[in-house]
Amino acid sequence: MHSVAIVGLGRVGSRFLQALQGRASSGVQIVAVSELQATPGREAAQAAGIPVLSLPELLARASEIDIVFDLSGQPSVRQSLRQGLARSGNSRTVIAPESVARLVWSMVATDELPQVHADVGY
Repeated sequence: MHSVAIVGLGRVGSRFLQALQGRASSGVQIVAVSELQATPGREAAQAAGIPVLSLPELLARASEIDIVFDLSGQPSVRQSLRQGLARSGNSRTVIAPESVARLVWSMVATDELPQVHADVGY
């Protein structure tokens, strides 16, 4: 079983959450999400009983997480994730940027994720 977290549940993250929720039988378990705003994705996570955490809370639980999908579109969030993992000595948890999420999406869905974030690289 692969434990994943999703950071950013806007238009992209909400759709990605929905797709991954349907993959639990394939060995994917969403163990946490992080979203500050009241979005449909945040509401869906809460309704499904998935913990909605702040970034510091998510980083405190990172040893339980295999992959963090950063779908925030914000370089500062990505930097906070990287620095938080480094400070804790966590070299196991992987931060997957939006480009990796799009690759995963192409393998599990037939439609496309919305293109809403500028390509800021990793």
